[in-house]
Amino acid sequence: MSLVVLKCGGAVASESADTILQLADAGHDVCVVHGAGPQISEEMERFGIPVEFVGGRRVTTKAGLAVVRSSFAAVNRALCIALGRRAVGLFGDEIGLHAVQIATLGRVGDPLPSRPRAVVEALLSSHIPVVAPLAVGPLNVNADDAAAALAVGLEADRLLFLTDVAGVFQDGSVLTSIGAGEADRLLGDGTFDGGIVPKLRAAVIAVRNGVRTEIGETAVVA
Repeated sequence: MSLVVLKCGGAVASESADTILQLADAGHDVCVVHGAGPQISEEMERFGIPVEFVGGRRVTTKAGLAVVRSSFAAVNRALCIALGRRAVGLFGDEIGLHAVQIATLGRVGDPLPSRPRAVVEALLSSHIPVVAPLAVGPLNVNADDAAAALAVGLEADRLLFLTDVAGVFQDGSVLTSIGAGEADRLLGDGTFDGGIVPKLRAAVIAVRNGVRTEIGETAVVA
């Protein structure tokens, strides 16, 4: 039996339940990490809080962090309802997901590989842990980075990013695969921008730690 860490973005969270349940029904252990990007941005704008990203990470003030938590809570609750009784909703800062604060971004952290007891216990009892990506502090953590940190810490067999795009695009086409070294080079020279940046960054970390990783239709290989 294999362990799959699945990250679903806020834009596709409501449509991800079928894929998650299919993996679980096929006999895999599944740990879910979700984002809430669109929901957070919408709420921040409603409250007059500036929306700013640096390298795919959201600049997060103390006021912004309250919006982040409430938005994560709403997405977490909705996803757990869609998954049914097997789902266990968890918040990273409450279960021991640790991160190093990135002070230039405010209340934001770079997550460390983690193996939270609550996640392990949920998996052992045939449940599906659904993790909101906050870290102890609390700190806001990019969901892609959090998924990679959990995949490495849990020694997962596979990390799968579900997103609202088909995969990693280059020159207008979806790549079937991309090497970690090539991803590093393209990230470094600015070829990629926007939401694919943290996904590729996280994928490179995962594959270099032995976790098979896919971003949509694109396999990221060591």
